[in-house]
Amino acid sequence: MSDFPPELRYARTHEWVRVEGNRATVGISDYAQTQLGDVVYVELPEIGSQVEAQSEVAVVESVKAASDIYAPVSGEVVASNEELESAPETVNLDPYGDGWFFMIEMSVDSLPDELLSAEAYEALCVEEGD
Repeated sequence: MSDFPPELRYARTHEWVRVEGNRATVGISDYAQTQLGDVVYVELPEIGSQVEAQSEVAVVESVKAASDIYAPVSGEVVASNEELESAPETVNLDPYGDGWFFMIEMSVDSLPDELLSAEAYEALCVEEGD
């Protein structure tokens, strides 16, 4: 069973976002990393790059497939988790902690309406699993 921390918001493309002040930390959900299998490579966005919500900003590769990672919010990338370059398996081991991908200084104060609560995201994952 996948984990769905209630304090996070989720994109339909399986990214999670944790907001602290005007900064949004982004990673992929436990459900997503389980579907991918063993993560072997992560390509992160450049610090200082401007990103738009729902745009492709990173790539995660596993033994099964490569998947694009989308920005759940708009703004400027202010940090990338460089630890993932040498230890991509951290995404599998701790998707909501040390396995985060990047941090965005949000250009607006509120989260996009299309982001899901943990309960709604869990329902989406159950539906996809059927």
